[in-house]
Amino acid sequence: MNEAKIIKVSGPLVVADGCLGARMFDMVRVGTKKLIGEIVELKGSQAFIQVYEETSGIAPGEPVVLTNEPLSVELGPGLASSIYDGIQRPLNVLRRETGDFIPRGVEMPGLDLAKRWSFQPQVKAGDPVREGDILGTVAETALLVHKIMVPPGCGGKVTSIEKGEFTVRETVARIQTPGGPREIAMAQRWPVRKPRPVRTKFAPSEPLTTGQRVIDTFFPIAKGGTACIPGPFGAGKTVTMHEVAKWSDAQVIVYVACGERGNECADLLLSFPELKDPRSGRPLLERTVIIANTSNMPVAAREASVYTGVTIAEYFRDMGYSVALMADSTSRWAEALREMSGRLEEMPGEEGYPAYLSSRLAEFYERAGKVACLGSDSRQGALSIMGAVSPPGGDLSDPVVQATLRVVKVFWGLDDKLANSRHFPAIDWLQSYSLYHENLDAYIRENIAADFSQLRQEAMRLLEEEASLLEISRLVGIESLSFNDRLVLETAKSVREDFLHQNAFHEVDTYTSLLKQYRMLRVIMLFHRLGREKIAAGVEFEDISRLPVREKIARLKYLPEDRPEEFQKVEEALGNSHE
Repeated sequence: MNEAKIIKVSGPLVVADGCLGARMFDMVRVGTKKLIGEIVELKGSQAFIQVYEETSGIAPGEPVVLTNEPLSVELGPGLASSIYDGIQRPLNVLRRETGDFIPRGVEMPGLDLAKRWSFQPQVKAGDPVREGDILGTVAETALLVHKIMVPPGCGGKVTSIEKGEFTVRETVARIQTPGGPREIAMAQRWPVRKPRPVRTKFAPSEPLTTGQRVIDTFFPIAKGGTACIPGPFGAGKTVTMHEVAKWSDAQVIVYVACGERGNECADLLLSFPELKDPRSGRPLLERTVIIANTSNMPVAAREASVYTGVTIAEYFRDMGYSVALMADSTSRWAEALREMSGRLEEMPGEEGYPAYLSSRLAEFYERAGKVACLGSDSRQGALSIMGAVSPPGGDLSDPVVQATLRVVKVFWGLDDKLANSRHFPAIDWLQSYSLYHENLDAYIRENIAADFSQLRQEAMRLLEEEASLLEISRLVGIESLSFNDRLVLETAKSVREDFLHQNAFHEVDTYTSLLKQYRMLRVIMLFHRLGREKIAAGVEFEDISRLPVREKIARLKYLPEDRPEEFQKVEEALGNSHE
C-alpha cells in the first residue's frame, strides 16, 4: 500500500498529496483514525477524497492510506434480515460492540464471519460451469433460499465441491479455469458503482402488485420497472413506501433510508421486525435488507448508501428473484452531491446542484430491469426501483424531480390536500401517470379480465370530467348541471371514496388483489352505465343516487378475497334496482 499526506480538510472533503497511482473511486483510509473515504477527483499527485465519517479533529500532515481497491460490498449468506449503515457496517453488531454511537474509523465486515451455514451442492466434481451458474444453495431464512453462484468472469470445470457447514469465507468448491485453479467461497465482493453483468435485458411485462388500488389499477409499476414518488412534507411518501415494501409481491425487499430523519428510521427499524409476511406469516425482515443512513450521519455517506443498496439488490436479482428497492429519499442523496460539488468548487448547475445530477440519477435508475441472469440455465430476475423525492415545499419543478421524471416511467404524485383530508394513499390521480399500461395489457387480459383496461380508462375519464364539472358547479351551483353530469360526479365520488381510498389499519382493506380490484371497479362502472340508461328513460337523478345498493357498493372494499359470490350478488342487486 502507498502512503500520502493530508494537505487540506474542508468538511467531508479531504485533499491529499502524494497519491500518484491512485484511481478514481478507490477507497482510502484517512488520518490517524483511518476514516473511510473514496477518491472523487484526481489532479496530478493530489487526490480529492469524500470521507464517509465525521472529519472533525483531522489535521494536515496526517497519513492517507491508498487501498487501490474500489468501494465494495460483501455479498453472501447473512444479508437477509440485516440492518446496515451506508457503507455496509452491520448496525446491530456495532451497537453490541461499541454502544449506541458509532466510533470513527471502526471497520467491520458486512457478513458474520464466524457463523456456519449449511451448504447443499447443486453440481458435482467434473461438471463444466460458467459465470453465474448455481453451485449450491443455503437456507438463509425460512423465506429465502440463498443461491451460491459462480462469480462473474469465472468459468471452467469443477474439480471439487463439498457438502457441509462452512463460514462465508471458507472454500466450498474449486474450479479449474483457463487461467488456473480458483477457490470459490460463499461470499464474494463487488464494487458498488459497477452494475453487475447480465445476459439480456427484457421489456417489463408483468405487474409488481402492491395491493394498493390506486397504484395497481391506475398507475401500475412493472417488475423490473422504475417509479418516482414526489410530494411535500407530510403527504405520505414514507408511509406509501412502507405499504409497498410490506405488500408487494417481490421476493426480496431492499429498503434504503437515505438521509431520513432519525425518528422515521427508528420507526422503520422497530416496525419491520414486527411485520409479518402476508403470504407466509413469517417476519417480513427474513426477506428484507435495510440500509439505514439518517440525516445526522455524515452527508457523504448518503451517496454510498444508495449504491450499496442497489448492488445488494442486483445480487439477489442474479439469483433469479424479483427484487424491489425503495430509496427514501433521493432528494437527500442529491443534497449530498450538491455539498460535495460545492466543496470541490465545481461549476454549479440549476439551484446549485452539480451539472452531472441528471446522469447520476439516470445511472442509478438504469440499474433496474427484467433480465436473463448469467449462467447456463434460463432463470430470469427483476429489479424494480422506487425512489421518493422530497422537493422543497412540494415544488415539482425542482431539478431533482425533473431529472428523475426524465428517466422513470411511473410518477406517483402526492398531494398534501388529499393527505390533510385523510385520503390515503394521497396519490393525485390527475397528475400521476404510468407508462407501463401497454406492457402489462397482455398479462392483465390473460390473468385478470379482458375488459379491465377499458374499465380503468372509463373510470379515469370520469375522474377527469369530475374535476372540470366541480369548477362549473362552484360558479353556477350543482343543481344547474344536467342529470348526466350529476351522475358523473356521483360515480367519480364512488371511485374516489369506495375504490381509491384505502385503510392501511383495516385487516382486509389494507391489501386488495388485482382480481378483487377488477370486481370492485366493474361494479362501480356498472352502476354508472345503468344510471345513464335510467336517466335516458326519464328517471329522476335523486332516485338513482338514493338506491339502497349504494351502501353495498361502499362496503365491497371490506369483503374478504375468498367471497367472489358477494360481488355477483351486488351486481344482481344493481340490475334489479334498475328494472
